[in-house]
Amino acid sequence: MNDGNHSQQSTALIRVLTCMMFFMFAMTTDAVGSIIPSLIDEFDLSLSAASAFHYVPMISIALGGLLLGFLADRIGRKRTIVLGLVLYGIGSLLFIVGNTFGFFIVLLGMSGIGVSVFKVGALGLIGDITGSPREHTSLMNTVEGFFAVGAIVGPAVVASLITAGISWKFLYLLAAIICGVLTLAALWVQYPSIQQTSDKPSSMSQTMTLMKNPYALGFSLLIMLYVAVEVAIYVWMPTWLEDYTGSTPWLATYALTIFFILRATGRFLGAWLLNHLAWDTVLVVLAAAIFLCFGGSLAGGPGLAVWLLPLSGLFMSVMYPTLNSKGISCFPKDEHGAIAGVILFFTAFAAAIGPLAMAAVSDVFGNIRYGFILATGFALLLFLGLVWNKFATPAASRLAHFELAETL
Repeated sequence: MNDGNHSQQSTALIRVLTCMMFFMFAMTTDAVGSIIPSLIDEFDLSLSAASAFHYVPMISIALGGLLLGFLADRIGRKRTIVLGLVLYGIGSLLFIVGNTFGFFIVLLGMSGIGVSVFKVGALGLIGDITGSPREHTSLMNTVEGFFAVGAIVGPAVVASLITAGISWKFLYLLAAIICGVLTLAALWVQYPSIQQTSDKPSSMSQTMTLMKNPYALGFSLLIMLYVAVEVAIYVWMPTWLEDYTGSTPWLATYALTIFFILRATGRFLGAWLLNHLAWDTVLVVLAAAIFLCFGGSLAGGPGLAVWLLPLSGLFMSVMYPTLNSKGISCFPKDEHGAIAGVILFFTAFAAAIGPLAMAAVSDVFGNIRYGFILATGFALLLFLGLVWNKFATPAASRLAHFELAETL
């Protein structure tokens, strides 16, 4: 920890606060697939119209990360996190009084901006309370573990509400309540100071400059490929498995739940691997396993996909937090908010465009399988990119520089 005046108790509270923010965010975003069928019935929507429930918040998060990422460095982590939580909380709370699809879409856009703001603040804060890129990566994986748990809880809450005859909108009321508690905690907790390396105030122009940085672009490209692969699972896997006619129909029914559970429990496998192997080696191994899961699914059809696609969650667990952490760790701490915003832009952009590209390809050829051919292509490119990263080590000297600087 860099700030000697910052207590261990405050650091522990910050870690809990950050983990819970990611848990809350995942609880709503990853439940969209469970909500869309209800929306289609309630508002008589087409699939394309209903998919706005997914891509509108993703686009808002992307734009918020790009245009507002500098706030975490400019006005401080605390104000940025509180601002984001307030926007997200209000957007979630208003769901309970809404009755039209258009109104819900507006709220999702507002909530998406809130997510982008508190997320860049939280990602900047992770850098403030960790003393090296290795520790940064470890904490990022812990935080994403809570995200993975939230992704399990959200759909489960929606399923329970619908089974009980209660509107799915109460998921957002629950999120608003949690958000209110987190806002109070964010206001109360003591934050560490940011060590400035430049007298020039952070601004959107700084973010635009970072958009041209080869380290930012390199890690962002790998993250985009990974996100496009992951989102393929929780947006379109249930549709593909509708064609499953094998002897274990329950497996197709719960495939998405199994995927989320394996993605959460895979944090333990990933943490063990990261403790015993170099991070770039771990990511190559996991990317190869993901590609084999997708390739095997294409070769075996729904009968094999029902097993392999959920299994891929086990190998996806540490991919995003590790790439995200290494990308952020290539920059000084007073730029962590801005670079987190850049990476968040590419993350959310891929989350929005990837499923749309799969849908477009599938519409042209008449079957969602062709969308998964595209997703398998993304998985192959991700594997090849990580192999190149392993042997070319383009960021090794940069990471070593900041590792040394933070230990002095």
